[in-house]
Amino acid sequence: MAATRALRRLLHSESAPGLLLFAAALAAMAVANSGLSGAYRDFFEIPIEVRIGGFEIAKPLLLWVNDGLMAVFFFLVGLELKRELLEGELSSPRRAFLPVAAALGGIAGPALIYAALNAGDPVALHGWAIPAATDIAFALGVLALLGERVPRGLKVFLLSVAIVDDLAAILIIALFYSSTPPPVTLAVAGAALAALVLMNLAGVRRISPYLLIGIVLWAAVLKSGVHATIAGVLLALTIPLRTRAAGEASPARELERDLHLPVVFGVLPLFAFANAGVDFGGMRLADLGHGVTLGIAAGLFLGKQLGVALVTALLVAAGLARLPSGTNWAAFYGVAVLTGIGFTMSLFIGSLAFKEELAASLPVDERVGILLGSGISALAGYLVLRYVLRARQ
Repeated sequence: MAATRALRRLLHSESAPGLLLFAAALAAMAVANSGLSGAYRDFFEIPIEVRIGGFEIAKPLLLWVNDGLMAVFFFLVGLELKRELLEGELSSPRRAFLPVAAALGGIAGPALIYAALNAGDPVALHGWAIPAATDIAFALGVLALLGERVPRGLKVFLLSVAIVDDLAAILIIALFYSSTPPPVTLAVAGAALAALVLMNLAGVRRISPYLLIGIVLWAAVLKSGVHATIAGVLLALTIPLRTRAAGEASPARELERDLHLPVVFGVLPLFAFANAGVDFGGMRLADLGHGVTLGIAAGLFLGKQLGVALVTALLVAAGLARLPSGTNWAAFYGVAVLTGIGFTMSLFIGSLAFKEELAASLPVDERVGILLGSGISALAGYLVLRYVLRARQ
């Protein structure tokens, strides 16, 4: 009974998802640098094939995780984004203005730093978007370690910035890391999306028809060359949020609630374990100074905080915005540092930016910069906030 209560508390703890991601990443690095490294790589290279008549999807296990399970994660992100845009913190232009502007600054800052450190290297420049997005689960997990001392306004601001970051990451993936789709698969994807929209307009509230057509949409998008996770977002945006009768359950809210635990305690840790297995065996100290490694680490740690803080300072000085309620500049700076925790989204974009022949021509592993930048941002942000919030108390 006590074990059940402890498990329930863990599952509902705000810090648990971030701690689990951290543990999964450490486990991946430990395995990748042990005698099990070959088995680790071979496991995620296991070929898995699904065939229906003449249609087939054949990929190694790693890509089923990145293209399949991560589509479920992006589906959840899409549900959260829709709720925030229609009913949450981003539904009001006045409330959304500061986090949207700060998030855009936090995207531009890292991209500029990365581009400056890799100017003249066309291969390295493919990774310009890697330090652009904030990991919601990890950043909120670090914030949760500080307990109730954190003002609610800061939590809401960090969540809003991370959601805008995710929206921007989705657009970046669609525009810069997807190939031109063939007409046939594009037509199938378009027809599936149109069917989903028509069901929404017709008032269909059952979830199963949306999910069945959503699988068709995912398969068509996967085959089209556009990254399959985009299908998860498109499907989420068609799921009805509002109900027509009092007391009727919201399909979007039901799905968001049902998917939250499986995604944060299953999909994301598995993705981290599959993608964070960096082999440090052949690494040299000089590799830390390579433009890709330095650009990602500096982009996450310096670019994110500078972009978020400078845009906010300019807007506040101009009288166009105010700091989140219950906070001051020192505490706000600590949260700006936490936005540099890229981790999940950075690993994901990195897997798209440097794949196959590009990865082979890159002399360093981009994941080192991601782990460095995210780790330093997490530690520094936590220490700043711990000191500031304790001093305030």
